[in-house]
Amino acid sequence: MALESDLMTLLRAECPRVHVGTAPYGTQQPYVTWQHIGGESLRYTDNTPADKRQPLIQLNVWDTPALAAFELIQRIVERLCLADAFQAEPLGEPILAYDDADIATGYLLTFSILGDR
Repeated sequence: MALESDLMTLLRAECPRVHVGTAPYGTQQPYVTWQHIGGESLRYTDNTPADKRQPLIQLNVWDTPALAAFELIQRIVERLCLADAFQAEPLGEPILAYDDADIATGYLLTFSILGDR
């Protein structure tokens, strides 16, 4: 869980409200949610786990107006890509999104992150 702890620390440096999965209803904006969405399973040839992991992490940044969320996710991209704790690569550009109730606007972006197991 070292990778996830490092991720939480870096995300909270840009936004103090960071939640795994979903945020509680009524969470003050801006806020960030993130989740594992698969990734590369790193194992040695003898099938023992490597000392690194490479999950795909989806970041979801929520704020109103939408361009405020876009600015926040851009700052997060820079912070993650320059991090010493792990190697992060954004897989594309942010995608505009709306929450299930069409109340909050946000941007989503998937990262491949290589970090300590």
